[in-house]
Formats: sequence, structure tokens, C-alpha cells
Amino acid sequence: MRLVKLIANLGYGSRKEVAWMFREGRITDPDGEVLYADDKVEHAHIRIDGEPLDPPTGIVLMMNKPLGVTCSRKDPGRVVYDLLPLRYRQRSPALSTVGRLDRDTSGLLLLTDDGAMLHRIISPRANVTKVYEATLAQDLRGDEQALFASGTMMLESETTPLLPAKLDVFAPRHVRLSITEGRYHQVRRMFAATGNHVDTLQRTALGRLSTDGLQAGAWRQLETNDIAQIFESADS
Repeated sequence: MRLVKLIANLGYGSRKEVAWMFREGRITDPDGEVLYADDKVEHAHIRIDGEPLDPPTGIVLMMNKPLGVTCSRKDPGRVVYDLLPLRYRQRSPALSTVGRLDRDTSGLLLLTDDGAMLHRIISPRANVTKVYEATLAQDLRGDEQALFASGTMMLESETTPLLPAKLDVFAPRHVRLSITEGRYHQVRRMFAATGNHVDTLQRTALGRLSTDGLQAGAWRQLETNDIAQIFESADS
């Protein structure tokens, strides 16, 4: 791939704008030597204004999504893409969220430009465990653990029972719920079905991958070993 197309696809500008960056000498190697559009250079050896080039296609990012932002590109309010460098919104192929967290749910969110990886993670066959912590409006009534684990629980307007889910109770109104499905507003609807209401909801892990040490609104690129943790049991 020509360097102009490569850099433009990473969102640094249109091909015309990137060509101008070459003419201005802003694109160099690690030693500061000016590169030209027809040079053959490894991705890792390209610098723009002295900074390493963004990762190539096939990336997976982990974000600790804060409250008040949505996963939609079209929402008139704040969206998760606003928390990334502007050029990440202009990459081709585009970054997409791996599933969604609603505006009132915080925590672990993945984004990728790798369609195959996205479908691998969200596929029901992957059986990826999604772990949430919630605070509730009312005390638990006492039978929620057995009900959620039964594999027979039905949500309103659905015809297929939920797969078994694990409920850990920290306090009468503070719980952790581990599920392997991703139905619409599933956690909130599960507690609503018991006559309760979720006040706060945070996704803390996917498999064994967690947001530990990642501040709200922050993000980082996942390495191969990080991605492998997504597909490991949360209890392993």
C-alpha cells in the first residue's frame, strides 16, 4: 500500500492533505530523515511530526466508558468516539463498538476496526462472560440467585428463557452479575422482572479482561494476551 493511502486510511487527513504533509517534510523515519510518498518503509518506522504512526488496521481498543456518553455515531450528545483522538474517527475501515453500553451504564467497552474479531467476540458461540456491578433501589427479596441461575427465567416480550447467570451478593443492594448473553438492557430487565430497579450499573469485565487501573474516560490498545483473556472464563 502506498504511504499516502496508508496514512490517509489512519485518519490523518485526505490523500491530498497527506501528500502535502510529505511535501512539507513532516513525515520522517525515527532518525528524522524525511520520507517520500513512494518510499518502502515499515509501519513502525514512520513518524509524523516526530510521533509514531497510529497502529495499523486490526486494532482492538479497551475503554473505561464514563456515564453520559453513548455508543452511537449519530447521537447529538457526547459519544464514545469523542474520547479518542479526532483521527480515530476518520480511520478506514472505521472503528466500531463491540456491542453497546447505554448512556447510563459505565465500564468496559471494546472498539475495533476488525470485523472478524468483532463478530468473534459477540457470537453466542463464544460464550464470553460479561460481568456487571450494580446498585439497586431496593433490597434483594432473596430468591434472585436461584432464579437467575435456573436457566428458566423469561423476560417480558421474549419467548426464549435466559441462559443461567451468576449473582454474587455484596450487600442487600450491591451485587455482581455475570451473564453470557447480550440481550437488550438485559441486566436492568432481569432485576425489573423481580420488582427491583437498577440505580447504577458498571461493566467491570469481559471474561478475565477488566478495567482495573484504567480511569473513567481513558482507553488503551489491547495486545494479543489481553484479547485472549476475553475468551477465558471469568472464574479461571
